[in-house]
Amino acid sequence: MTESLPIVLVPGLLCSARLYAPQITALWPSGAVTVADHRRDDTVDAIAARILASAPPRFALAGLSMGGYIAFAMLRQAPERIDRLALLDTSARTDTPEQTDARKKLMVLAEAGKRLTDVVELLAPRFLHANRAHDESLKGTIRAMARDTGLDAFLRQERAIMSRPDARPQLAGIRCPTLVLVGDGDGLTPPELAIEMSAGIRGSKLVIVKDCGHLSTIERPDDVNAAMLQWLNA
Repeated sequence: MTESLPIVLVPGLLCSARLYAPQITALWPSGAVTVADHRRDDTVDAIAARILASAPPRFALAGLSMGGYIAFAMLRQAPERIDRLALLDTSARTDTPEQTDARKKLMVLAEAGKRLTDVVELLAPRFLHANRAHDESLKGTIRAMARDTGLDAFLRQERAIMSRPDARPQLAGIRCPTLVLVGDGDGLTPPELAIEMSAGIRGSKLVIVKDCGHLSTIERPDDVNAAMLQWLNA
């Protein structure tokens, strides 16, 4: 890359800008970094349209988990504006019926108590590698991101995720430089889903981060930063 390129980072479910705190400083020399707000709409298409409305004319786009689902929607709406793409710990597939059922149960749990505490305590260990499921520093970050998000936005995000379309038909049409990254111990969007995406995107680079779960950006920031800097400068 010979000139500065703006970078838009899209967080995952119940996540905020804290998800990308280690990346903001590392990536800034490559271009101005923006963390998108994905809390205000209940479909991935509406979220994508809102982000695009305020994004630079052309930019690098990265999304983790739900952020990846939104990135696919942004690609459908404005492929010419996306210079390169990073899909982190995400999937091109829709939810299985079992996953949708689990989401609905979490929504009921959250609404019943009018708070996210119980949901966060259930999800936090699933977000992390098994070796650090009890890491209080990381769990503290997850709790803080949930507070940043709030109950109403969490419910909107779950509705958006459940209604997202299958993005696998898009994969062959992606032409920009693409990074597909996943933690080797990601139990929510496991490596086989990343391998599927990478195989479908011509010329993409697959990175599997060792000893890492679903929230790779905060679990293994040095490895993620190195992969993203290489992606930006490819």
